[in-house]
This record gives sequence, C-alpha cells and structure tokens, in this order.
Amino acid sequence: MYDNPGPHRLVIDHVTKRYGANAVLDDLSFTVEPGRITGFLGPNGSGKSTTMKVLLDLAAADAGTAVIGDRRYRDLRDPAGTVGVVLEPNAFHPGRSGRNHLRILAQASGQPPPRVETTLATVGLDGPAARRRVGTYSLGMKQRLSLAGALLADPPVLILDEPANGLDPQGMHELRDLLRARADRGHTILVSSHLLAEIQHLVDDVVVIDDGRLVATATVADLTRSSARVRSPEPGRLAGLLTTAGGAVEPAGPDALLVTGLALDVIGDAANAAGIAIHELSAEAGSLEEVFLALTGASRTTTTTNRTEEGARP
Repeated sequence: MYDNPGPHRLVIDHVTKRYGANAVLDDLSFTVEPGRITGFLGPNGSGKSTTMKVLLDLAAADAGTAVIGDRRYRDLRDPAGTVGVVLEPNAFHPGRSGRNHLRILAQASGQPPPRVETTLATVGLDGPAARRRVGTYSLGMKQRLSLAGALLADPPVLILDEPANGLDPQGMHELRDLLRARADRGHTILVSSHLLAEIQHLVDDVVVIDDGRLVATATVADLTRSSARVRSPEPGRLAGLLTTAGGAVEPAGPDALLVTGLALDVIGDAANAAGIAIHELSAEAGSLEEVFLALTGASRTTTTTNRTEEGARP
C-alpha cells in the first residue's frame, strides 16, 4: 500500500545548498506533478544530482525544503514502497548474479520473492541474463538492473538519474513505454538526462537549471515552440536588445538569431522601436537541444570548469 494515498507531488521550495563558499543550489524552486514525466536538465555541474540528493535526504539543504507528497523523504512511512531511485551508477557487487542482487533488495524492503522474477522480466533481464554475474554485464544491462531495483516495490514515485545511459535503441524504446505506462497510472516521474533528443520524445514537462538556479520550467511543446528565428542586417545590436528584454539569444547564421523566451510580437515591437530592420521573423519549432543550448549556453563561462561536481565536496 502506498505511503500516502494522495498525489505524490515533488516540491522543491527555495532550496539553497552550499559546499563551503560555493552555492551548488541557489534558491531553487520547481514542482513535479503526478501523472507526468518531467525531464530535469542542466549542464554538468548545474546542480541536478545535488537536487536529487536533497530530495532524497542524502544531502541537507542550507535553506528551503524538498518534499515528496508533502513529506520529507525521511518522514515517509514506507520509503522503498513510495520512491524508486536510480542515482548511483554501478552500485552492485560484481560477483552476484542479477537475480541475487534483486533478492537482497527484496528482502531488505519486504517484497515477496515472486516480485523479483516479475521485475526482472519487466526490464528484460529474465532468463540467462538473470543468472549471470553483474561484473559481466554491459553498461546497458547494468542500467536495466538499476531500473529493476527502482521498480521492485512498484512505487508511485520514480527519481531516475541518467536511466537511458548505455541503452541501445530497443532498450530506449522499452524505457519510454515503461515510464509512459506508469505516468498514465498517475505515477510521478523525474528523469535527469543528457540525451536531449531522447528526452524530447520521453517527457511531458521540462525543468532546466544552470549554476544551481532555475532557468525554465514548461511543457516540452511550449518550450520548443517558444523560440523564434530572426534575420536582421544588425544582428549584434538586435541580440543585445533582445537579451536586455529577457530573451535567450544564440547566433543562427551570419545575420540570424535564435531567440527563446520572447513572443514574436514582442521581438518585432522591440526591433521597430529601436529602428532595427527585420528581414525575417518566424516561429521556430526546433529541437529541445537547440532550446537547451540557447537557455544555458550563453551563461557558461570558463569558471564553470572550476565548479565542484554536483553533490561532491571540494
């Protein structure tokens, strides 16, 4: 039985997390709704893993709260039955078989033995694969076993960090179908990934962070159609104007810009008021990758390479 019969909404509310003087998360707020698959995106070092660790009480926030169904993770009556997690890669004993790994997890969480076989079949690791030692598994098979651990107790919440890493096209298709079926049952799913082309086909909503701050939260459809292509004989001047107006601007050719976050009429009115000629202004469906780079690429600097890795101490 689920820990909370009500919706399992995830709420990150003004969370700040520092390691020394470094603010890994800076007043971060967003919500993940039940019945939806939410993609959690950001460049390396942006704070994604730290956010997940705060949500799971693996790291303590310096300010703000992170709750699952109105409770902190530590206050859930049945954490394993409420939240399934894929967070740490290769968290396996290499000498154990995939089946024995799941049996140990089942004993620890009070799951009946038949649940092990059902879950192995769900992730495509039944048959000979279940008997093999994990040390002989490919990266994709290890990802499947991690997912099996998250699904073992059939929890209504999934928090998955890079679950598609190493999966072949068939595995990605199966992952999409599996997560979509769970979202259709009203489950809450948060997925962090760098595979933006895959995420665009997988998720309903997107949360984008950069340098520990919220950059955007929207549906995939709204985010990818909120960009515009603009051509002008004065692209540099226009880029500065639109950036000041709150848009994210990326070059898209010698005289063209890709603008995210501003409506077409706002762009046109701003250019007209400044006396800047416009040769083309059109909606750009674009890819999630293009929008992501427009939202985060302009703010990256060389100092980013010196940032602490997500969740790690300096």
